[in-house]
This record gives sequence, structure tokens and C-alpha cells, in this order.
Amino acid sequence: MNAVGRSARIRILVAEHAARRRARVGVLDVCTAAVATLPVQGAGVSAMSPTTAGHPLCSTDDISEQLEELQLTFGEGPCVDAFAQGTAVLAADLRAGDALDRWPAFAPAATQAGAGAVFAFPLRVDAASPGVLDLYAHRSGDLDLEQLADAIVFADTAALVLLGTPLAGPGAPVEPEDDETPDAYPVDLGGYRAEIDQATGMLTEQLGVGIDEAYIRLRAHAYAHERRLADVARDVVARTLRFTPEPTGNRETTHDDT
Repeated sequence: MNAVGRSARIRILVAEHAARRRARVGVLDVCTAAVATLPVQGAGVSAMSPTTAGHPLCSTDDISEQLEELQLTFGEGPCVDAFAQGTAVLAADLRAGDALDRWPAFAPAATQAGAGAVFAFPLRVDAASPGVLDLYAHRSGDLDLEQLADAIVFADTAALVLLGTPLAGPGAPVEPEDDETPDAYPVDLGGYRAEIDQATGMLTEQLGVGIDEAYIRLRAHAYAHERRLADVARDVVARTLRFTPEPTGNRETTHDDT
């Protein structure tokens, strides 16, 4: 299939998923269509930036949500590498030695979560790269050339949606009726990002460090205690978790101000 035909077919599939929700096309529709089309069991998209903390945008199931969280918490994984390198990163077997060497924290955690393979594709439109599309399969195994080509188009489509570019042609987005409310994403996107940003800002005060160092400390605590980054941030904002600087390093203590 030529590139134009492939793109048109995939945009129609994405628009059909949005039509079932009676909503405008969103990245969740791209993920859902990808799972229905490719030999994968789940998909997720994370927003990424060279200057700010990444955050999950959507996921199709619990395992996808965990994979997005794990990569952003550990700071490693196919998603992180795909964004940094600007090219697809295909981990066909997370139990293989090269995957364990490359991602010593993420690979074992991902397999424990239920993933045997992860395929990550940067979202790119011209010079813009707003994030990464992650696909996972329960079992290890590669995508064939046709499946890989489809996955790349799904990533390109997700990039267009995130940047607010209309999908032209027969697969154009379906506009919701005035008296209907589109389905919400499974993740509170604004709340998730705001809470992590707020927690990071609070740590700059508690530890007397810059914003980048504070975010690293937040991630390190989540990693060390095997907790979700969002849950640790929520505790910091609620003041039930406080980071206390010491001359020999930083120690975290918990207390409840209520």
C-alpha cells in the first residue's frame, strides 16, 4: 500500500473511533485504533519536552498506564530513547539481555507489569515533536514491515491531533453535537501535570535546589519506594511527604500536617 492510501485508511479508522464516542478526534482514539489494527494489546501517549517534565496523556489499559509511568519515573525506556533520538525504538523482547542492559530498571518492571515487547514512536510534524506513542504486546516478537509502517502513521496522526491540526479528507474528525459532552480521557491531564509541577516547585524550597534537581529528586523517591510519580507528587502537595536537606545528603521524612 502506498503512503497516501495508508494514511487515509488510518485516519478513517481513528475518526471511526471518535465517532463512536461522538466526540472530536483525540489521541485516545489514535491509541484505540492502533490496538485494534496492530498485534499489540495496549497503547499510550506521553507528552515530552526537552525543557519540562514529561507526562502521560492517555492509555488504553492499566498496563499501558503503568508503562508510561514507569518510563517517566525511571527516566529510561523505549519512550525516553525514542524522544531523545527522534526515531522508533523497538524492544521486541524485554527479557533479552540487550534490553536488560539498556534499561536495567524499566525492563524488569515492564515485564512484571505484563509487557513482553514495547514499541515506541516519536510524534513528529516538521520540526515539532510533542511526545511519543508507545505500543506494548504481552508476548515478545517483532512487528513486520507492514505493521511497522502502520505504527509510524498512527504516531504521525497522534502528532497532528496533539498539535491541533485537522485531519483532512474522508477521515475528518467528527464534531460533537452542541448538547453532547465528549467522553473524558481516562487521565486528568491538566491535574496530573499541575500536581507534579507544584510538587517540584515545593521541593525547590524544601531542598534549596533548582527546578531540574528537584524533579530528579522527586523521580528518585518514586523509584526507590516503587511508587507512581503522580502519587509521590500528590503526597508532597498534601504535605504528608517532606524532603529535608542534610549536610551529607538529602533525607525524606513523612508527616501529616492535618
